[in-house]
Amino acid sequence: MDVLELAVLGLLHEAPMHGYQLRKQLHARLGTFRAFSWGSLYPTLRRLQRAGLIAETDESAGETEDGAEPAASGRSRGSSWGRRGRRVFQLTADGKDRFDELLAEAGPQTWDDESFGVHLAFFSRTPVDVRMRILEGRRRRVEERREGLRATLSRAGEQIDHYTRELHRIGLESTEREVRWLNELIDAERSADAPDDAPSSDTDA
Repeated sequence: MDVLELAVLGLLHEAPMHGYQLRKQLHARLGTFRAFSWGSLYPTLRRLQRAGLIAETDESAGETEDGAEPAASGRSRGSSWGRRGRRVFQLTADGKDRFDELLAEAGPQTWDDESFGVHLAFFSRTPVDVRMRILEGRRRRVEERREGLRATLSRAGEQIDHYTRELHRIGLESTEREVRWLNELIDAERSADAPDDAPSSDTDA
């Protein structure tokens, strides 16, 4: 699965945007997990257009790509810069179906470093059972990484220098923190999904 496809469809599900807005939102929402470049964004937009998942329309007012009115210089409203600013992408009906399809995925590819953060960013729109499978799968993946790092440190002993040992140690601490964080998220999901106790009916004596 192309995680950028999921990210773009998810953002356009919230509101139509032009390319510059999309790029800003990708960095604002997902910058902690990964950075997307212009080089990867626009080919993805064109591919989604060809597939009929998004459509391109014109903004009602002329704007530059940063959302501001064009400066009163020699550049006219009809310039290529102005036209780029007015190209707005929006989700089609097929695009909404595709977004729902991607949200329903919970296989091993959703646990990877490459895609976990993108799925997490759209958890509010993801079915509860899918959220749980992704979180539990991610926890297993990180626990495997943690145990591998522990084994490496144990086997290496004095065979590695101080700096290499510190590199492994910081990686181990990072995985331990993520496991604790995932445990908290999983516990919160289970608590939210637990049925409330049925209220007892009071009867008159």
